[in-house]
Amino acid sequence: MDISGKKSIDRRYFLKTTAAAVGGLAAAPVLAQNTDAGSTEMERDISEVVRRNISSFRSLDWRPYFSNLRKGAILVDTTSRALHYWSEDQTIYKLYPTSVPMSEELTRRGRTSVVRKVEGPDWRPTPSMLKRNPEWPTYIPPGPDNPLGTHALYLSWTYYRIHGTHDTRKIGRRSSNGCIGLYNEHIQELFALASVGTQVLLI
Repeated sequence: MDISGKKSIDRRYFLKTTAAAVGGLAAAPVLAQNTDAGSTEMERDISEVVRRNISSFRSLDWRPYFSNLRKGAILVDTTSRALHYWSEDQTIYKLYPTSVPMSEELTRRGRTSVVRKVEGPDWRPTPSMLKRNPEWPTYIPPGPDNPLGTHALYLSWTYYRIHGTHDTRKIGRRSSNGCIGLYNEHIQELFALASVGTQVLLI
């Protein structure tokens, strides 16, 4: 794929490749394989993302957003609900559907960076979350009930993360309390690509 292009991704291509992300110079893996046997839950979720975001889900060039790709770069577009990743050597480009904050009040935009990477994160709601939802538990250990999914990239902004989710219905929607959520399969891949110090821009 020409990563400098801004051509819209058609529905069939998106269904076949975006689930595993659009991969730089190499063809992305195909997750939607067993179409004759019926759709999997993930395929249905991705199809729903397509219906909502197909007009704005497109590849982007990094240059309008970053002055360089030192340690790689992550762009999160809260309007199209997409996360873009570019490797430092420009050989890898990935595009993932995301969940975004539920409201403008919870949405933070600007420049930050990855300061910590955690596989199997635990979770504690912020004071403001507990104020809005006093019935919530104060701690959830790693596991299938954890809102951060299987992996998390901690940002320099306090309480903000890019993380996975076990609730795939959230992807493509305004459904978070401030963080950016990805399918667990996608955060696992991004986790391996990103490093401490990777640049992050939310727009």
